[in-house]
Amino acid sequence: MLKGKIVFNNKVMRIHFGEILAFKHQNFIPRKIDCTCIKAVFLFELNKIIIMKSIMSGLILCLSLIAFAQPKPAVKGVKYDAGTTAARALEVNLLEEKLVTAEKYTGKVKGTVNKVCEKKGCWMTLAQTDGEGIMIRFKDYKFFMPKNIVGKDVVLQGTAQRTTTSVEMLKHYAEDAGKSKEEIEKITAPKTEIEFIATGVLVLN
Repeated sequence: MLKGKIVFNNKVMRIHFGEILAFKHQNFIPRKIDCTCIKAVFLFELNKIIIMKSIMSGLILCLSLIAFAQPKPAVKGVKYDAGTTAARALEVNLLEEKLVTAEKYTGKVKGTVNKVCEKKGCWMTLAQTDGEGIMIRFKDYKFFMPKNIVGKDVVLQGTAQRTTTSVEMLKHYAEDAGKSKEEIEKITAPKTEIEFIATGVLVLN
């Protein structure tokens, strides 16, 4: 029930909204009480209630988003988003051969994670025999990876193709990977590389 207060004969009277209605119905409200003031008091109290409810709802939403955003730890058998299976997965070192004759490769890729975004796990790389690794991103940013996935063998489901990464994005990835300012400043040219957009991940060990 809504509560408020009025000043009557220099005294503060705390009242309930239901009581005001009862007083009014029985003609108990003295003429000197300004009903406009009473209305203002109740509107003020009502606004306080609405504001408090909004604050509580916002806090609950924030806590829910934080809990939702935390990816589960990478252990054997854990799947992310759509997941996948290990059957007929292509070794990551053979992916480049597939893209020599085809613009895209759609299917499974198997490899070992050697880097992950240190901030929120929004990308990772799979180690290659030659090169720094294949960039893995997650379709529509629907899911992320935990930091402990580095060193894990994984199978990815998705699509790979060659792409050119701008200097700006290369510096962004380097910053996410925790590289020093000096290392980041050395990035001055775009890079053509294989990028894999994953729709599912399976941890093998």
